[in-house]
Amino acid sequence: MIDFEEELKKFHPSLEMEDVEDAIYNQDVTDLADVLVKFVKEATVEETPMA
Repeated sequence: MIDFEEELKKFHPSLEMEDVEDAIYNQDVTDLADVLVKFVKEATVEETPMA
């Protein structure tokens, strides 16, 4: 059986629309393009001969 009092303690209200926008835009998420750029930079550094 569901203990409603216990479930209410776990409840967190959903974010308002402006808060959702801030939460999304303020995350530093690495996407596939960022990963590929990093790999290319690392590969070019390893391939460049030392002077």
